[in-house]
Amino acid sequence: MQLSSFIASKTNLPAAGIANTIQLINEDCTIPFISRYRKELTGNMDEVQIGDILKFKQLFEALEKRKSSILKTLEEQEVLTDELKTKIEATGDLTSLEDLYLPFKRNRKTKAEKARNNGLEPLAKIVMSQKADFLGTIAARYINDEVTNTEIALQGSRHIISEWINERQSIRNKLRWHLNKFARIHTRVIKTKAEDEKALKFKNYFQWEEELHSCPSHRLLAILRAEREGFIRVKIEIDHERVLKEIKQKVIHSQNECADQIELAIEDAYKRLLYPSLSNEVLHETKEKADDKSIQVFAKNLRQLLLGAPLGEKRILAIDPGYRSGCKLVCLNAQGGLEYNENIYPHAPQNDRKGAMRKISSLVDAYKIQAIAIGNGTASRETEALIRKMHFNKEIEVFVVNEAGASIYSASKIARDEFPDFDVTVRGAVSIGRRLADPLAELVKIDPKSIGVGQYQHDVDQSKLKQSLEAVVESCVNTIGVNLNTASVSLLKHVSGIGEKTAHHIVDYRKENGPFSSRKDIRKVTGLGPKAFQQSAGFLRIKNPENPLDDSAVHPESYPIVEQMAKDENKTVSELIGNKTLLDQIDLIKYCSESTGLPTLKDIVKELVKPGADPREKARIFTFDQNINTLEDLKEGQLLPGIVNNITNFGCFVDIGIKENGLIHVSNLSDTFVKDVNEIVNLHQQVIVKVLDIDKVRKRIQLSLHSKV
Repeated sequence: MQLSSFIASKTNLPAAGIANTIQLINEDCTIPFISRYRKELTGNMDEVQIGDILKFKQLFEALEKRKSSILKTLEEQEVLTDELKTKIEATGDLTSLEDLYLPFKRNRKTKAEKARNNGLEPLAKIVMSQKADFLGTIAARYINDEVTNTEIALQGSRHIISEWINERQSIRNKLRWHLNKFARIHTRVIKTKAEDEKALKFKNYFQWEEELHSCPSHRLLAILRAEREGFIRVKIEIDHERVLKEIKQKVIHSQNECADQIELAIEDAYKRLLYPSLSNEVLHETKEKADDKSIQVFAKNLRQLLLGAPLGEKRILAIDPGYRSGCKLVCLNAQGGLEYNENIYPHAPQNDRKGAMRKISSLVDAYKIQAIAIGNGTASRETEALIRKMHFNKEIEVFVVNEAGASIYSASKIARDEFPDFDVTVRGAVSIGRRLADPLAELVKIDPKSIGVGQYQHDVDQSKLKQSLEAVVESCVNTIGVNLNTASVSLLKHVSGIGEKTAHHIVDYRKENGPFSSRKDIRKVTGLGPKAFQQSAGFLRIKNPENPLDDSAVHPESYPIVEQMAKDENKTVSELIGNKTLLDQIDLIKYCSESTGLPTLKDIVKELVKPGADPREKARIFTFDQNINTLEDLKEGQLLPGIVNNITNFGCFVDIGIKENGLIHVSNLSDTFVKDVNEIVNLHQQVIVKVLDIDKVRKRIQLSLHSKV
């Protein structure tokens, strides 16, 4: 099977686009670069489609590698026939490939292998022929030092037949079909763990049963976690009698002593080999699908979080609230640089509210603060209330910022390298302030799994999760673009074609030589060759550059086209930029060439209308209900403002300003059926919710969506 046809069968994408994309990938082009700057070659494929091509390319290569290994092994065993080789080479999935190889995988410890070593395979063949009578007499011929009577001889022959039954691909596929279509998952609590406090969160699964194929991904992952933690037992069940009957009908075609032996062998094969193996296989495959869905949910959440609304370049006073240890204040300049830090103690036990208010007021004036960012952790509500009671000489915007992962960042090597002379409290407060200014630039410094969004992210395949989340981060960074003269290593390393080592070289060059004046100057950076420049240049921005195109998403390879457009209109490039009326009148056909088609030209014109425009919304002020501070303040029927802070397949979680988040189950998001929660709400969306139920024991709050703000 050819790579292109394999991918086409999995994706239904056009063959030419697949072939060209594979070639670009083989040339070390990145997904963001291909999707943005090679639309003519791909047929205008988006990042998801290109990502699918890469995924199935890797799957195909793994399949081919396994085929090669199996063929080599079979050749060494001298059992490879032309027919078997053809079947192996034509196989399009790993499951079928392993089924073909199964009869030749010899484990010397099996019962069947022991029977073979005792010389019983000829007897098994006689039984399997289903033509012999007087099996006792025939079996007596195989008695030896190891096989001491006819019953042991017949039992050994059955072990060999059981293995043959297990290896028959048609039988394995029949059982797979039954498992995929009819299997049910059963759970039962382990009695000694039923009263365990840690088990309470799994109480719904103490006695549970449903069809495996319809078990939602979040429920399956929860069940498997409960099993892994030792609170429940899980079984996969089907109608065993029905399956056994079908296998017997398929194998047995006589009614003699041989048939009796084969029937026993089938029952043994089913109970000992087929069912344990294939039920585990189906459960594993279902778990993989659940992993994929959970990872998709996480990826969607992460994208929305990273592309959250930035406040922009503002002078920010950031506060990391606390009680006994006080509130850490930091003052940041418009570029996020730390200018001042101090502690205040407005809350218990010190209760120095007046002193805290005086200090905040003086810092706002001294550092010309434009916005205040308050972390949403301990003492957040009290700190917000304090700030909102204050009167400043000018309008100051106040924001409550999600600080999930800030403590992870503050103790990280990245934070230590950024602020070697400050402790974790200062670093954490800086992170809160910078998140308000630009969520993407700050959140890329934190392991995505620590950001506080997602669905059972610790239960899924960690390799797949890491790969998926890295792709999301890369996509977001390149979608927005990066200021080459201010971006951190953490941000630069996600730019197409750069990587961590080159990112360090860029920052080092900047420190030694000052800011870059043009994109072409990055070619002077150590380790940044022509390929890296090609892949990265379009995603790097220079503010107030000599060439205005350097602050746009127009790739340097297309500068001559823009220059020709300007020349044809008797304008300079600067005069062309932003002139929508003129740009709309340009006949793009005349600028088409073999390498540049209409898709790229349309992108160029769109970018010239608003060069370097940030597609993200701007940050909006939000205030929680000031009367709600703890779970005890909630009452059924209340309407409360909230912010969506996590989305799952079964609903979304909403921050209503207290320690516990509330859940809007998918059934309470709309009066109509909701297929995808993301179609109703977005991460960070401001909503009005209605309190439906309060479980104070388990600290769970059930909400419904009342309206969107």
